[in-house]
Amino acid sequence: MMRYPYIDYCDQVKICPIFEGLTGDPLVLDLGAGSPVYDKVDLYDQKAFQAWLDGMMDGQYTWGVASYLENREPLLTYPQMRREQRYYHLGLDIIVNLDAELHAPLDATVVHSDYEEGPGNYGGNVLLRHDSDDFETFYSLYGHLNRKQLPRVGDAFGAGDTFAVIGDFHENGNWFYHTHLQVITQKGYEQGWVSKGYCTAGDLAVMDGICPSPLSLFKV
Repeated sequence: MMRYPYIDYCDQVKICPIFEGLTGDPLVLDLGAGSPVYDKVDLYDQKAFQAWLDGMMDGQYTWGVASYLENREPLLTYPQMRREQRYYHLGLDIIVNLDAELHAPLDATVVHSDYEEGPGNYGGNVLLRHDSDDFETFYSLYGHLNRKQLPRVGDAFGAGDTFAVIGDFHENGNWFYHTHLQVITQKGYEQGWVSKGYCTAGDLAVMDGICPSPLSLFKV
């Protein structure tokens, strides 16, 4: 069977947009070390950062992205991540409006549906498992969601079905409005990477087999 991300080239597999109606070019947001964004706005004040983002996007962009494998050391002040030096972002941040609905990119079953409390965490989060006769099983993780509109473990969704909604500051880990989209292989799932949204520089060499780029799963 074909493995992710090569399913994107398989005629039998149709990947649906996670967000409907995204049009035009995205705002490409640089949150990496050395980005000029850190000199323009206080990223530790996420409400102020959201207001800054709204101003940047007003009349020009309706959505945005922030990169996979970006080194976000300046943004990550949490003791455990500092101690382990896990600074490299394993997701693609998709910037959308508050309450935007998320749609399953493929047929999926909910494996985890939970709320991670505390600033800087995932808030509402969902892990979908994708099984098919055409590709190897893999998982997609979505963070920063509405706590009250999470699916239940075991729920099944068809490709394109709505399964969650973007959350506000009080329930999304106190982050700007976006979802963290992370792809996790079966190997990555078994090794516990569901709970890790960042990796170390030493991990980068093996990430393709554990948390590969989510770009192939994100369609506009």
